[in-house]
Amino acid sequence: MALTLLNCTNQSKKDAADFFLKGNQALNQKNYAEALRLYDEAIAKNADFSDAYLNKGITLLKLGRTSDAHEILTEAIRIDPTLVQANLVRAEASLDLGRLNDAKADLDQIEKEYKDSTRFHLVKANLLDAQGNSSLAIPEYDRALQLSKTNTEAYVNRGAVYYRLGSYNEARLDFETAVALDPAQPQALNNLGLIATKQKQWPQAIAYFDQVLSRDPAEPYSLNNKAYALLQTGRPEEARTLIEKSLDKLPKNGYALRNLGMYYQQRGNISEALNAYNKAIEIAEPVELLYGLAGQAYLAQNKTAEACKIWRQGVMLKDSLATAEANRYCR
Repeated sequence: MALTLLNCTNQSKKDAADFFLKGNQALNQKNYAEALRLYDEAIAKNADFSDAYLNKGITLLKLGRTSDAHEILTEAIRIDPTLVQANLVRAEASLDLGRLNDAKADLDQIEKEYKDSTRFHLVKANLLDAQGNSSLAIPEYDRALQLSKTNTEAYVNRGAVYYRLGSYNEARLDFETAVALDPAQPQALNNLGLIATKQKQWPQAIAYFDQVLSRDPAEPYSLNNKAYALLQTGRPEEARTLIEKSLDKLPKNGYALRNLGMYYQQRGNISEALNAYNKAIEIAEPVELLYGLAGQAYLAQNKTAEACKIWRQGVMLKDSLATAEANRYCR
């Protein structure tokens, strides 16, 4: 009887290994639903198959099921505490979930083993950026890129940090490098469009946004960013269509609500403009020029006190337009 049991166990482990290898193939082919099914089959045959839990966690992350991924990766680590790759992937899941202390704990635990891993330094940089330590994040992105010149995500994320710091030349170089590595990289193309927008190079900006939208016509950020460029170039009705599509996909995008306000303000519908601006303000996320534009709308209604009140709020939030208007009207 014991011999039969042993043979059964060996057969189950062999079957589990077969399902696991097929799952890996499906994962490599980006057939995530099939990969998930095959990893579940592997786990059903061998409940202690830590690598199957790890790869199932990776697959769940690819599917955007971050909380489920975190749970499965924790199980992988419970089964095999030496499976340090699971700690790295769980750190990514924790970061996506906003659990920054958990991400740091996982990274601290595996730093020695991963000191020469481009992925480790990328995730560590992402964590530092999420913690508000942008100046410390950049050297980690640098290290990730020293270890792999083809780490597209590191170029995109370092470029985003440079962009927020106002270092537009460095940001542009990173985004252009990312696009050279991956011509369809949506964040890099979108951000190149934003840099062109900053420099009022409207046709160039629109061309970048169109590259994203040609592959994903419903991408909400590029829809809205293109709409802003259209508002600046006398094409308000086209802009409104894009803003509404963007808001359908992402209703709480403060920039899209600001742009909708700009559309109404250009059309002379000040009450609707203020409605959109105030919705954007309620979201309580930084949106360039928002307080300045809202104050201008109040001023258009001859409500100087309300205009000055909102401009002063904008001054506190470093809104450049609000600061200029407050200095002009609210002495």
